[in-house]
Amino acid sequence: MYKYFIKIPWLVKKIFPNYVWNIKTGEKIVYLTFDDGPHSKVTPWVLEQLAQYNALATFFCIGDNVKQYPNLFNRILENGHAVGNHTQHHLNGWHTSEGDYLNDIKEAAHFIQSNLFRPPYGKIKRKQAKGVAGALRVIDAKIIMWDVLSGDFDPSASEEECLSNVLKNVSPGSIVVFHDSEKAFKNLEYVLPVVLKALQKQGYRFEKILF
Repeated sequence: MYKYFIKIPWLVKKIFPNYVWNIKTGEKIVYLTFDDGPHSKVTPWVLEQLAQYNALATFFCIGDNVKQYPNLFNRILENGHAVGNHTQHHLNGWHTSEGDYLNDIKEAAHFIQSNLFRPPYGKIKRKQAKGVAGALRVIDAKIIMWDVLSGDFDPSASEEECLSNVLKNVSPGSIVVFHDSEKAFKNLEYVLPVVLKALQKQGYRFEKILF
């Protein structure tokens, strides 16, 4: 049994209405997102898969990884995708002081210029959330959560379960979470090509998140 929600309940969205959980649309659009990169092996593979379907996505990057792989980060942008700040060191907001958390976002903002922020693990305190815009140095900051969690990061989840998590729960406007990381690659390598093919066959198109 998972210790996390695959499909975010409506009540959670109602309690935290200022976070972006999905994007309202009357069209068959899905928003694929990739957390924790860039990764030297996984991210190039993801970019190749997306290109085959003319799919755009949003990459929530860790500042330390961008610092290590700046050319790969630039490649994400050159391919037309969006990027977002995922902190410099992948901090858990629930276990981090407000000052340390916001400073970590600010450090990542030196490498990642974006008005989009996703808290690692989806864990952020209300006071931290209020300071995100200042840390990103933008006015129109958006905290991007998700509607559907693939579970690709979970070593106890099988490839088939991760695929089912996405295909059974996605709907127009869904924000779906994958990870371009070493840990997730076993599941991602199987799931992503099938998801792209299946959803495109259903008439979906894949867009990046823009606000």
